Amino acid sequence: MSPTVALLALGCEGGGTALEQAVCTATGPTGLVIIAVYSFLIAFVLPLPSEVVLPPAATLNLGLPTALNYVVVIVVSGLGKAAGSVFAFHIGQEAKQSGPVIRFLRRSRFDIVEWSESKVVELSRRYGYLGLALALSVPGFPDTLSIYAFSVLEEDYMKFAAATFAGSVGRLVVTIVVVGSGVVLL
Repeated sequence: MSPTVALLALGCEGGGTALEQAVCTATGPTGLVIIAVYSFLIAFVLPLPSEVVLPPAATLNLGLPTALNYVVVIVVSGLGKAAGSVFAFHIGQEAKQSGPVIRFLRRSRFDIVEWSESKVVELSRRYGYLGLALALSVPGFPDTLSIYAFSVLEEDYMKFAAATFAGSVGRLVVTIVVVGSGVVLL
């Protein structure tokens, strides 16, 4: 199986949300805008996979070699996710100032505060923004939870944006390497 065909198996062969299908069929400059918007949204509101931005690179029709299309898609997706993460970061900064929000989160069915205080706080304390970038580099894991958990813990917008950009780029590169090597992603 070629790497391009294997990448299509990342979510672009049937199924998926309407937004995921729009990403999968994206072409041209408008396709890059769709990829950027999708990446922005998955950073703060949609628990959808980042990897679906890769298959369109093979048929993007930008007049560039396919390898360069991948670079463009990875950079556009990374910038979109960084912008979305800054939005999430702002929401997190506002939420940590709000006692009622934290109390609500502690009482919720999914105790995100407890989870973030255990796993993500440990990662953040140990590795800082590098920890965020590493967490976001794991293919198949939803970004939204990690981004919000880190957003409540950290305070530097630029470092946060840089870490989410690096993590997003890292995740897509890892995905390409793993898929290109023939390893099956679950």
